Amino acid sequence: MTQTSNDDRKELFMPSDHVPAVLLRGPSAGQEATRARAEMVARLETAGDLRPGPVREALLALPREELMPQAYVRRSKPEESPPRWDLLDWAVPADREELLGVLYGGESVLVQHDGEPILGRVPGPRSGGAITSMSSTVGMTAGLLVELGLRPGQRVLDIGTGAGVTAAVACRICGDTDVVTVDRDPHVTASARHHLEALGHVPMVMTGDGSDGWPGRAPYERIFVSYAVPRVARAWVEQLAPGGRLLVTVTGVSPSWPGLAAVTRTPDGGVQGELRAVEFGHRPGYGFDRIFLSRAFLDRIAAETGTTSVSHQAPPTDEQRGMWLALEHLRPGLVRNWGAGHLMIGAPGCGSWMSARPDGHGSWIVTTNGPRHIWEEIQQVAARWRAAGSPASYRLHFDADGRQWVSAGSGTAELSWPLPSSPTP
Repeated sequence: MTQTSNDDRKELFMPSDHVPAVLLRGPSAGQEATRARAEMVARLETAGDLRPGPVREALLALPREELMPQAYVRRSKPEESPPRWDLLDWAVPADREELLGVLYGGESVLVQHDGEPILGRVPGPRSGGAITSMSSTVGMTAGLLVELGLRPGQRVLDIGTGAGVTAAVACRICGDTDVVTVDRDPHVTASARHHLEALGHVPMVMTGDGSDGWPGRAPYERIFVSYAVPRVARAWVEQLAPGGRLLVTVTGVSPSWPGLAAVTRTPDGGVQGELRAVEFGHRPGYGFDRIFLSRAFLDRIAAETGTTSVSHQAPPTDEQRGMWLALEHLRPGLVRNWGAGHLMIGAPGCGSWMSARPDGHGSWIVTTNGPRHIWEEIQQVAARWRAAGSPASYRLHFDADGRQWVSAGSGTAELSWPLPSSPTP
């Protein structure tokens, strides 16, 4: 379904001039697509997102131009309103060069605008609205599929069908009859079913609420969720087979510091979970809204002076993601401005913000504004995180009464927080 980098610093709606050019002339289109596919796989290997094995072979064999023969590119600038889009079509020779770059360039592929029917669309410009379905960035998808450990004969539940990339890979590795893919949008499932069949794959493609899983084919050895959630759905855990594994992005309302939940069911039926701080995660699923730093908020930060002080204590580094994940849950409501050349964090709910710049002499110039003392909050959480052993990952607990909570360390140094209560009993 939808996927994103952890925030706007890797904005998905990239203008078309950000994708690599590929020369396509008449009958050479298929050869160029094969070459682009091989180059994409090579880049994934170089980046460490992919290694030799069944996922690599599946991606190398998957003609993305047949699975996603149409895709949108954004023609307007991020701050421009209304946004403008172009729907490119592989059947239009003039579109193929740009579309091939979009499909194999590595970024998310935008496949649906404003909940429209996907099959039978007329290519061309669109104005306003929003992208409502996209294929995840291939690097993160590849890395997660490798971690999932797909093998022939496994029963796989793919939640959030999107363009069908995960389903196609699972079909090739595990076999069509063992794959179920679910999406709440009937236009998305109709399109995925059509294009998967054109590739020779016939998994069970179902329309429904992904939070319910799909009990009719349970249990599953592997469950993959392609959208972010505030907590792990109980149905997913219940539908895991002994020895099964579930991967899903679990995060708070901020897009800045995601976590990846890896849940396994032990051979004796027990459940073990880990929440790992990661750089990138999926976009939120239906009904899970995130906060963001608006253009007006960023302009106000640029215009305000705030209160400035000098700190001899450095902020945690970006690589210390376990701390930032803890901050997201222990001090919710904060968003990082990754577009700034220094540490800048805002709290959209109350209008507070802070920035920190090195002064070149080992200290930091800290500027704050608003009722929240964000710099102090960061340092307080950082101290608790270090006392807990500076964890990069946390234990994810599932209590018998349905509560879910996260912890690291032990005793008085334990760092823990609860995940939100389930919206339904």
